[in-house]
Amino acid sequence: MGFLLFSGNVGATPIEANALVLPNYAVTLTAYNAVPEQTDDDPLVTASGAYSNPEIIAARSRDLADKLPFGTIIEIVGPSSLNNSCGYDIVAPIIGYRVIADSMNARYTSRIDILFHTESNYKMADGKIKNAGNVLGICSGASVRVVGYIGINRIPKTQAELARLVFGDSALAIK
Repeated sequence: MGFLLFSGNVGATPIEANALVLPNYAVTLTAYNAVPEQTDDDPLVTASGAYSNPEIIAARSRDLADKLPFGTIIEIVGPSSLNNSCGYDIVAPIIGYRVIADSMNARYTSRIDILFHTESNYKMADGKIKNAGNVLGICSGASVRVVGYIGINRIPKTQAELARLVFGDSALAIK
């Protein structure tokens, strides 16, 4: 079976007797672009073999490989406003749900790296144009919640398709 998705009780509290408790992991959130300077020699292919789709893909640090294997669908929860010194609030609208399909350099631990399009740019207050990855920066205090799993060869192409799977508008979703 190529797809298993937990939905239905995504917003449920863990104290409900029959509620499915979804794993949640504290992480540092960073970003990258599919360019040779930030990946390996073939930036269009992820470590899992999937296409480097900047609308869908995220990488995880290698220490999280057992907890977040390739094909894990995650929801990212940014750091609280009190400790938010990064640009999460600015780029959050283009993050959406992500599928873990890439791996980071071994020197990083407890990290999720969001793949952004090289043309996802923002005009800053000082008039400078910055890529979403640079706007995000390094966000401590973020977390990811597992919302499902999908086979690497079945990763949707758009956020809309991925959201339909997560929200159960698909025959593949398990409610």
